[in-house]
Order: sequence, then C-alpha cells, then structure tokens
Amino acid sequence: MEEKIVEKNKEYIVDIIDNGFEGEGIAKIENFTIFIPNCIKGEKVKILIVKVLKSYAYGKLLEIIEKSNSRVETDCKTYKRCGGCDLRHIEYGKTLEIKQNAIQSLVNKTLINKIKVEETLGMEKPYFYRNKAQYPVGINKENVPVIGVFANRTHEIIPIEECLIQNKESQKVAKFVLEFIKENNISVYNEKTRKGLIRHIVTKIGIKTNELMLILVINGKEFPNENKLVKEVLEKFPNVKTIVKNINTNNTNVIMGKENINLYGNGYIEDILGEFKFKISPLSFYQVNPIQAEKLYNIGVESANISKEDVVFDLYCGIGTISIFMAKYAKKVYGIEIVEEAIKDAKENAKINDIKNCEFIAGDVEKVLDDLINNKKIIPDIIMIDPPRKGLDNKSVENILKISPKKIVYISCNPTSLVRDLAKLEEKYEVSKIKPVDMFPYSKHCEVVTSLIFKR
Repeated sequence: MEEKIVEKNKEYIVDIIDNGFEGEGIAKIENFTIFIPNCIKGEKVKILIVKVLKSYAYGKLLEIIEKSNSRVETDCKTYKRCGGCDLRHIEYGKTLEIKQNAIQSLVNKTLINKIKVEETLGMEKPYFYRNKAQYPVGINKENVPVIGVFANRTHEIIPIEECLIQNKESQKVAKFVLEFIKENNISVYNEKTRKGLIRHIVTKIGIKTNELMLILVINGKEFPNENKLVKEVLEKFPNVKTIVKNINTNNTNVIMGKENINLYGNGYIEDILGEFKFKISPLSFYQVNPIQAEKLYNIGVESANISKEDVVFDLYCGIGTISIFMAKYAKKVYGIEIVEEAIKDAKENAKINDIKNCEFIAGDVEKVLDDLINNKKIIPDIIMIDPPRKGLDNKSVENILKISPKKIVYISCNPTSLVRDLAKLEEKYEVSKIKPVDMFPYSKHCEVVTSLIFKR
C-alpha cells in the first residue's frame, strides 16, 4: 500500500509559500499542497492536518514559529469564531495585494492573454461599511434570546458585542429589538422543532440619507405587541423610516419570505449613489458597501466609454443602479433582472431621477436576452454584465458572441467564474482591463471590473 505523504491528525512544521483565493495560507510537503487558514505568505508554522484528499490536504494552525511583518493583532473579539471576516489578522494594505495576486494567478492559469491585473482599489476607512445586517435570533445555553452571527460553518449563534464592519446605528437598533423580545417574552424560532416566532432581525440603512429600515422576519402572521414595538423604536431611533414584518413560515435557510407587511412607513428607504437617488425595498438587492459601489460603477461606466449613439444592455440590473449611471451617456439602456420587486424599484428609480431612456424588463436573463436579440432584433453596442456568483450561462455567452457588441464590461463578485467566462469570450474579445475593487474589506470577497473590446 502506498504510503501517504501527509497523514490526518499528525503535526508538521511548514513554510507558507503563498496565499490562496480565500486568504488561506498554502504550504507544500514534498510537492503535496496543504491549505491552512489564518496563515500569511512567508511564515513558518506548526500545523495539524485535519483532512486529507487525493491531491491536497487541509491543516489547522497550531503555532506561528516565524511571523510575517504583515500580521496584526486582531481588533475583534469574535474574529476567530465568526465567519464574517477572513483577513482581520492581516494588515489592510496586504489584504489588497493578496486579492490582486489571487486574481492574477487565476488569469495566468486560465487565459491566453496573461493581462496584468491592476492594483486593488481599497477603502479609505474600511470599517462599519455594511449598510445591510441580517441577524439570526436564537436561544443560548442559559435559555435567553440572543442575536449575532452564525459561527463559521455551524448554526450556533455568536452574540455580537461590536461588529467592525456593520453600520453602528444598525447594530444599536437590532440590539434594542432583542431587548424588546426579552422583555415582552416573545418566542424565538427553533430550527429543529420549527416552532417559535422571531427568526431574523434585518436592517438596511441609507449611508448618505441615514434613513433606516427595520425588518422583522417571523414564522407566522402575528407579532405580539407590534404597535408597542413600533412606538418604542421610533421614540429611540427617529431616523427609522419604515418597519416591515416579513412572513417566512418555510423550513429553509433563505432568510426572508416573499410577503411583506408594513407596520410603519411605506416599506422602503432611499439612498444617494453618485448624483442619483435610489429607492430600496425589503427584498431588492442594493450594493452592501455603497461608498465602494460608487467607485466600482464609475470605473465600469468609464470603461464602457458610452456615446449618445449607443444602445446598452445591463444584464442582472437589480434596482437599476448602474443602468441609471449609464443612461445619461447612452441613447437607450435596457435593464434585465429576474427579481420582479427589483424591476419595480428600477422603474421607480428611473422616474425619481427623471431618466427617460431606460427600459426595465423582469425575467430570466438567459430568456429575455434571447428574446431581445433573436425575436425583437434589438442589438446592443455595449453590454454591461453583473451576474450572481455562478457567472454566465452558456446560452447567454452564445448570444453575446453571436451579436458581438463592440464592448463588454463585466463586473463580477466571483473571480473564478469571471475568468472561466472570459476564457469563453477571449477568441473574439481582447480583455483590456481587470481592476479589483475592495467591496468587502477584511473578507475574502472581491469585486472585479473587466473591460473587453471586440477584436476587429
């Protein structure tokens, strides 16, 4: 029987030779790859092997023998157990470099054109930047209701003291609601028995307007003392513009159900992005870090270099943010999005901002794109794409290649699917720019703006 190079539950001392895409350290033992979270390139560490697969293994950090200069004392009490941040043990500037290098290595492995990935655009103040918080509500060992975040890879709730990436005001509102739940003996949902009422407390805040939305996700229709809650929240937090009851009685990991009932206000808040005002409702997607989103969109719009003769398709347009950014330069913009509530908001947003050359269509991008191109014979000059993590489906890639717009701007939240899609487009398109934007500081995630130009 062939002897294994590394064995599970054994300790080894290794050198970290690189950082992987999720910020994890990479080591090799006799050319066998080991991934170890919380390690930095250049460090020598003692590890325990926790899982061995055919061509690689996972290790757990036991001790740092030689420390990297980029390692910092973490400033968060729950960092080790919470899955919200991945890179708080690394100096911020270095995290930007890790993200750039990880994308570069994907490019080098996958693309014919080994274009140089530009430096990651960081955030001036990478703290308290998230405008949306989703707190699960649970019961601790003492049988007391708690809110927080799920511990990494589990459904155990870690109570939050202060989260350094969530908006401060949102945290205060959520904690206030928790106290109300305790004082009024309101039951808390239990995932195993599927009994109990309160499932999640969700907040959304307009970073520029300071308007706040509070959403209570409940397993049922009625919420005891709801009028009392509304009164007390508004007395304490006058910038709360709307309070919504969201009904989710399904046995699911999906946080919110489809039905919203307004307890106070008209069910939405507004925020300002660039020179435009946007309406945000409970179920619609809005960038979680609007400060960086504004930079991201400006890079995207600049890369597109739109003229008054251009027809633009904005695929996966959400509530129309980037469509509206592009509209003032274009002849016409078509925005496509599967979430009907988002399209409703997008139409409203175009109206609020007096934009008349945007048309928004609700439906599956694959089908609507096919219909616009092949049935309605509307051919875009430029395509803007901002797909979900899985990237583009083959039918959409086929349709894009068939009509060959002169430019494609591809904004991605998942560099792996981005590079896979670029490889499919590379025969007809030159990838001219890849710019990472740090939308989620201290996490493993990164947004990337890519420009593609049709090869004449």
